[in-house]
Amino acid sequence: MTLRFSVLASGSTGNAFYIESGEEKILVDAGLSGKRIEGLLEQVDVDPTELTRILVSHEHSDHIKGLGIVARRYKLPIYANEKTWNAMEGQLGKLSVDQKFHFNMEETKSFGGIDVESFAVSHDAAEPMFYTFRNNGKKVALVTDLGYVSERIKKTVEDADAYIFESNHDVSMLRMGRYPWNVKRRILGDSGHVSNEDSALALSDILTDRTKRIYLAHLSLDNNMKDLARMSVKNVLEERGFEIGSRIELHDTDPAQATPIYEV
Repeated sequence: MTLRFSVLASGSTGNAFYIESGEEKILVDAGLSGKRIEGLLEQVDVDPTELTRILVSHEHSDHIKGLGIVARRYKLPIYANEKTWNAMEGQLGKLSVDQKFHFNMEETKSFGGIDVESFAVSHDAAEPMFYTFRNNGKKVALVTDLGYVSERIKKTVEDADAYIFESNHDVSMLRMGRYPWNVKRRILGDSGHVSNEDSALALSDILTDRTKRIYLAHLSLDNNMKDLARMSVKNVLEERGFEIGSRIELHDTDPAQATPIYEV
């Protein structure tokens, strides 16, 4: 069995990630309406009735907007850490007891052959965390919504076959943009979001010969552009000796269009 995944949606308006191996079909976050999530799954030929569980990264609305609806509609178990549950449960509507599970930070759980490891990130939420996925010697790392990439995170996510990695904003666009200063300060701070340049610098520390794809994720609609993010990351990585385009592919993500299923 191999790992297959799609970035269903990524951005400040809503986030959802899908990964599967064999019969195990996992949704990570559900930050769009239930109808939109169903439509995104349809784009990659995934039947939502075959989903097996939902993992949650943190309680911000762009990650849980449709969580309660999707979980109820398809009778899915939800996994999140205790502080995230406390912060989000009132927003989800009624759930049965057998749908609520804890997934602690810095823990590894096995689901149908997929080993999922959670790790802490620095973000302005109750206890935010993201995940790596391993199966049959393959590894996929999902890393967004963090103000900076710590050495501990680098150690956890290094040497992956594929990355879904935050490249939220261009610093100049953000500084000159329309956001009030308190919002700019939040985004630029250690509990905000990673810029294009910082994303590239972090990636340059963790990429290895096995890495084949990088998906640039959680781009700001106001303070970034796909071409700019791709160019910024590509330039830094090439300066550091990585062959972008031939050995490593850079891919866009979108808030409304799922990426084609990719098999590592």
